[in-house]
Amino acid sequence: MINQIDHLGIAVRSLDETVPVYEKALGLRCEYREEIPSQKARTAIFDVGGVHLELLEPTSPDSPIARFLTERGEGIHHIAFRTDNIAGQLTQAAGAGLRLINEKPFEGADGTLVAFLHPKSTHGVLTEFCAIKPA
Repeated sequence: MINQIDHLGIAVRSLDETVPVYEKALGLRCEYREEIPSQKARTAIFDVGGVHLELLEPTSPDSPIARFLTERGEGIHHIAFRTDNIAGQLTQAAGAGLRLINEKPFEGADGTLVAFLHPKSTHGVLTEFCAIKPA
């Protein structure tokens, strides 16, 4: 059911400060920026060989990204796997004893549906499933 690694989420304090580093120092190009109200975050997306880097900046002090930055500082926040059956993926994960943060998918960036697994059940890695929203 998992098709590919979709993206790596990276928590940053400021997109305006971080995007130029990725562009100038690494030679990458920011594809687009987007606000994600459901996560109280803004994102900047870079494509690297079909896998995206998703820089995440909090828009509120009570957002998951703000909490992450307070506890751990800037850095890798999560890995996201693209799936063609997000509900089935959640059922499989729960059946294997993993702790779901989201029992039902919700709208994420770029019109996708997303759901997360708790890092305490995935050996310290916040894991996201994402799927193209049905038309």
